[in-house]
Amino acid sequence: MHKPDSIPRTVRYALGFAFVFGLSLLAFAAASAFGCIVAFAAFGVMSSIPAMAADTINGQVLGAGAPIVGSTVTLWAANSGAPRQLAQTQTGTDGRFVLTGDSSGANLYLIAKGGRPTANATSGDNPAIVLMTVLGGTVPANAVINEMTTVASVWTNAQFLNDDAIRGNALGLRIAAGNVPNFVDLQTGGWGGAIQEPLNSSQTPTMANFATLADVLSGCVTQATADACGKLFAAATPPKGAAPSNTLAAAQSIARYPWYQPERLFALLDAFYPVPPVVMDGEPKPPNMRPVPFMPYLNFAPSAWVLPLKFDGGGFRAGGKAMFDSEGNLWVGDNFTIGWQAQDSFWQGSATKFAPNGKPLSPITTGFAGGGMQGGTFGAAVDAKDNAWLSSYGGHSITVFDKNGKPLTPPEGITFNGQLGLMQGIIVTPGGDVWAVGISKSQLLYFPKGDWTKGRIVCEGRDVAPCKAFLGPFHLALDQQDRIWVSNAAGDFVNRFATADPSKVDTFKAGYSGSGLNIDSQGNVWVTNRLGSAQRGKAALEEFQKIMRVSYNDEYLVRTMSKQHGAVDGGSVTLLRPDGSEYPGSPFTGGGLPGPWAVVVDGNDNVWISNFAMPASPIVQLCGVRTENCPPGFKTGDQISPPGGYVGGGLQMQTDIAVDPAGNVWAINNWQDIDSCFAGADEALSTRCGGQGVVIFYGMAKPVRAPQIGPARPAD
Repeated sequence: MHKPDSIPRTVRYALGFAFVFGLSLLAFAAASAFGCIVAFAAFGVMSSIPAMAADTINGQVLGAGAPIVGSTVTLWAANSGAPRQLAQTQTGTDGRFVLTGDSSGANLYLIAKGGRPTANATSGDNPAIVLMTVLGGTVPANAVINEMTTVASVWTNAQFLNDDAIRGNALGLRIAAGNVPNFVDLQTGGWGGAIQEPLNSSQTPTMANFATLADVLSGCVTQATADACGKLFAAATPPKGAAPSNTLAAAQSIARYPWYQPERLFALLDAFYPVPPVVMDGEPKPPNMRPVPFMPYLNFAPSAWVLPLKFDGGGFRAGGKAMFDSEGNLWVGDNFTIGWQAQDSFWQGSATKFAPNGKPLSPITTGFAGGGMQGGTFGAAVDAKDNAWLSSYGGHSITVFDKNGKPLTPPEGITFNGQLGLMQGIIVTPGGDVWAVGISKSQLLYFPKGDWTKGRIVCEGRDVAPCKAFLGPFHLALDQQDRIWVSNAAGDFVNRFATADPSKVDTFKAGYSGSGLNIDSQGNVWVTNRLGSAQRGKAALEEFQKIMRVSYNDEYLVRTMSKQHGAVDGGSVTLLRPDGSEYPGSPFTGGGLPGPWAVVVDGNDNVWISNFAMPASPIVQLCGVRTENCPPGFKTGDQISPPGGYVGGGLQMQTDIAVDPAGNVWAINNWQDIDSCFAGADEALSTRCGGQGVVIFYGMAKPVRAPQIGPARPAD
């Protein structure tokens, strides 16, 4: 009998029409009521009539590149509630299936369960097989379900998956589905676009991590050994809960706890695919390759099963602060522009905007320019209208862009007639007000209801409160009591004042050289201290203060941080209660905190921290105050990520870090070659000061709403 995909389309429609009406009108009505979806078996003849204008998916289920026969394939539509089943069928002897239906823009995904993997001639039906492909809102003409589509779908949708059900906020689901093609080609089941690009394929271990994950899943799918599935489930057992019982559950467990005993999974390469013995034949021969279905595989165990990807373009160079808009797009202010022989003495960068899938949306070389944008800093905010507010060093200004990148401010930006100095942190309040700080002149700015034409300088210098309490004000955050907290780059304290009366200011001890700070859902204040909290950091801060009294020059600070390596020789994180008292156990240090710069809070109240230190600085996840959302045995401030933090993906020296509505963690590469940033730079390396690209770690954090206005809120 012919398979449906081998019969001409017009003939299939005619056969389907006759078949449906030959059964009964009742059956036709029932099928129509069931979402206008009709399923095809690859070995049967069923079809929808043309009037339905249905989309047809010609698919195939594969294990280790070979067909899986008799696998049950189900098409689902995901939303904020329980997913809706649209159609179901089984694969034929070649692993193929056909599903037809009207997608109606829903976020669709396919699940394949069970079947006989033909890659192993001795294998029977394997009930442990559960594979997945997330399609998104656009139905492809062809789709493959295999180990690689499963890895791509699970890691990008990790925050929305529960067994084989996907549910979550609409924006987050769109973002997650939109990132699947970065890893895998939905129509072939092979490699996707971004992971094969030069920034990722040969510069990071992500491709090898990915292929190794697919290989170990495939070992169970094809029953590479008699006990392959049992070994996979044991290696994927999470720190809490039962062991998984199928391949999809195993993948989810690994994605949710990527840091947990990663060597267990790596050991399965030897168990499933031992290296064939070397045959000498009188001549020495190199070791053979493992007979894995997917290449390249890892040669040694990773520190965590993470799959970061790097994205560049859109004028990005040396990103500073970053913020998401209401559609999940990321805005970044850049220190420098593309091709510039960048020096710390003069910042002249523009603004970059990335889509949720990492695609740059701003002009390729110039980025978004104008409106006074000249040298982005750690000052960026997005208001309720999706306007982006960005602070500048080179322009001594603040710039406002609309959502399309059109500058709303005049060519010189907001300067208050040239009165501004080097500008840093900027925030938007729930009421629409905008506040900003300037580091070089110790300034505080206020824009009522976000009207930049009515803004004013609240105070400046060392004479008027709250500015007289500042010492190199760097960043600011609003708590639940309408109080603003300010970090100080040249101090060892934070300040707090009420928005209703900024003249009343309180000061609380923190670590040395504060930079980022953020507020969790309980009103606690997390502060990153770049020079730590030990005597070494105090001495370094005192030297930095001497330099700053003469002129604003941060070369000493930057070079000091670049030599830090974490723990007692690194930075620290201070945690203050809402009343300003220090939280038990604070300050926190660790191997993953060599030079903490920014801190963000996710939807579980756990915190994520970027680092500006060594050339390949890590990012770090710490257990927050709601320890019920942490792994068993962890307490507030404990490092959840590996001892050295999460690495890979092309991380450099970072400034900001951000969590999007899908739970992806974005790290912003700021600088990459410190010697190129100051006088005496090697000509051949003179454009290598600015960091290259943003790095996305997929599905690792509890999603938060965007834009973030006030403390972070879960994106549920």
